[in-house]
Amino acid sequence: MNMQNNQETTVRVLLLGDVVGDAGREFIRKKLPGFAAQERIQFVIANAENIAGGSGITPKTVEVLFDAGVSVVTSGDHIWKKKEVLDIIESHSIVRPLNYGEECPGRGYLFKEKNGIEIAVVNLIGRVFMQPVDCPFKAVRALLPELLKRTKVIVVDIHAEATSEKLALGYFLAGKVSAVIGTHTHIPTADERLIAAHTAYITDAGMCGAFDSILGRVKENVIERFVTNMTVRFNIADKDLRIQGVLVEIEPLSGTALSIRRVELREDSEMMGPAIVNAGR
Repeated sequence: MNMQNNQETTVRVLLLGDVVGDAGREFIRKKLPGFAAQERIQFVIANAENIAGGSGITPKTVEVLFDAGVSVVTSGDHIWKKKEVLDIIESHSIVRPLNYGEECPGRGYLFKEKNGIEIAVVNLIGRVFMQPVDCPFKAVRALLPELLKRTKVIVVDIHAEATSEKLALGYFLAGKVSAVIGTHTHIPTADERLIAAHTAYITDAGMCGAFDSILGRVKENVIERFVTNMTVRFNIADKDLRIQGVLVEIEPLSGTALSIRRVELREDSEMMGPAIVNAGR
């Protein structure tokens, strides 16, 4: 654990839900720097597998996030939709799901230092209603000893469809990691909690993009697909932009999450839910 003169007593980590297309990333460029400064946020993690045209990551699109203050980009099942990601997957602060296996390009985790505090970020992908991959539970369990040699501050993005699978992973990792944050469904859940007085958890952090949409896509396109069963292009929506995620405060020496609260930034307002606090500390 690297600490800079022991000055940092807590680290405030903002975890953003899936960033969808131009609309989502440009709204982050506009709103994130000011909010991060206002809330004294030291570290930002964003799931960006939908950042390039709604599916995939490219060098140009991901640089917008890094320039806005995002520290690490996580991903999921759409990470390989744009071949350009192969040019940056090793050199940039981007992680792909750990349980894609060792033969897959890129990394399933990385360490990042900010203000003297080292944070480990792990990306997992679920198996229920998803493509066949290695077991996320066994993959992260095998990795934990290596992570704990360097830091107690460990944040896990579980990109999964099934709420039960995400919650099961939250309890599986309770007391072992600082946070387990669900992504993928683009719908924020209201079940944020602290598990075992140590691990911050939420089933889904939500979405960064157009709220006046269906999962960030133009409503009429999606409805047409449901009604006609025909192939329809899902264009990116751009009305009522919002940034959704959670703000977690962590004690660096123990890796204990002290609080978690939902965050939603709109064009002219900010909404933050009540902080779920470890009352025993």
